[in-house]
Amino acid sequence: MSTPRIVTAAAMPAGTPAVPVAVVGAGACGLAAAIFLAEAGIECVLLERDARAQGSTALSSGFIPAAGTRVQRAAGVLEDDPGRFAADIQAKAKGRAAPHLVRACTEAIAPALDALEERHGLAFELLGGFVYPGHAVRRMHTLAERTGAALVAALEAAAVRSGATILTEALVRELWCEPAAAAPAAPAGAAAMPPRIVGLGFERPGGAVERLACAHLLLACNGFGGNAAMVRELLPAMQGAAFAGHAGNDGSAIAWGRQLGAALADLGGCQGHGSWAVPQGALITWALMTEGGIQVNTHGRRFHDETAGYSEASVEVLAQPGGIAWDVFDDRLLALGRSFPDFVAAEAAGAVRHAADTAALAALVGCDAATLARTLATAPRLAPPWHAIKVTGALFHTQGGLDIDDQCRVLHAASGRAFPNLLAAGGAARGVSGDAVWGYLSGNGLLSAIAGGFIAARTLGAAAAAPANPSHSCSTLPPPERSA
Repeated sequence: MSTPRIVTAAAMPAGTPAVPVAVVGAGACGLAAAIFLAEAGIECVLLERDARAQGSTALSSGFIPAAGTRVQRAAGVLEDDPGRFAADIQAKAKGRAAPHLVRACTEAIAPALDALEERHGLAFELLGGFVYPGHAVRRMHTLAERTGAALVAALEAAAVRSGATILTEALVRELWCEPAAAAPAAPAGAAAMPPRIVGLGFERPGGAVERLACAHLLLACNGFGGNAAMVRELLPAMQGAAFAGHAGNDGSAIAWGRQLGAALADLGGCQGHGSWAVPQGALITWALMTEGGIQVNTHGRRFHDETAGYSEASVEVLAQPGGIAWDVFDDRLLALGRSFPDFVAAEAAGAVRHAADTAALAALVGCDAATLARTLATAPRLAPPWHAIKVTGALFHTQGGLDIDDQCRVLHAASGRAFPNLLAAGGAARGVSGDAVWGYLSGNGLLSAIAGGFIAARTLGAAAAAPANPSHSCSTLPPPERSA
């Protein structure tokens, strides 16, 4: 059972354990969904492929953008709201992000973070000192540790306290669904309607297969950045990038969606990063560039506008000779970098190199000193001694996937209708970055993950409360809203 597959059956085998909600993936999205499902009194089981909850979240910086939170107001940022945040997202994506998802996520994220802080003990603070490119104001929320690993650990602890069951080392490879049926009274040849999910199958260590029936399924599992064949097919602009994401991004959600006839959207969207230290394989904070650092290629020349954003910078770096660039900064920015745990770890691994003057820096980069001197003259905020890090462009996670409505319900390609009990969010679903690498606004990944988990839980809570539908079908909700 090594490849993702669909099993068609009217029901799971007799005796199969059953739960109201199964969630595939225990990253930020799945854990947030479990927390808010528990608040609604809905039992769920999370199935996590690894020995512990981590996913792409654990590899991130753990910064979550939100507008209008209690933490933001307490920090003195008063002139921000979901509408302003949505405008920043669309400006970065040049208007190509799905409007219904941008609105849903920007409106949901502040209530989600406030609830996680007030009711579940996550002590967020507002990242200070600088504003990430594309954001009008400070809105990055972080835990004191400033790491994605700390964030996912805090979410996991909150989910467990809430009563969620997390099955680790449970690699989901089968989705079971009823046979597709034609619409009632539909004319001959009409498109089949989306089928109902009845359960799933998962592998345990050693190859044993277990199965679980469910009334609803939330895919919060992965993107496809770790699947080289899918990247070549769907995201050719990043096929030369180092993959810096989690191994669970194997494209399972895409594979299941294709077999189920689900709609896919924004497959060219992704989060790249133009500052991945080599050979250390470590993320270097883009705050260095935001605050005045520059990137030069192996000829000692600047080659792009570093203030535009780190995602599109990945493509610019990959286009340089050898796919290599150097981050160049000074003592002031070295001190800033050392306020980030990821930078400290990279420095300890030998990523940060030092040069007393321009001649020494040119020798380090391997370029002509006069050319480099002219380049440095374009960065008046910098002054020697110099510090430099050799970097390449990396792909962190994809931002396209299963097409969903503003309630996180997966949409059927042929009929345009929502699947009756299949939801998706986070890496499995279409995000809010449009369909290109340059559309990613800092923090969009964790925005859509946590807001998506919050929205999915709200959708399932509404379905469970619907008096006319004892089966708790999501089809009792209003028709899906979608955009092209």
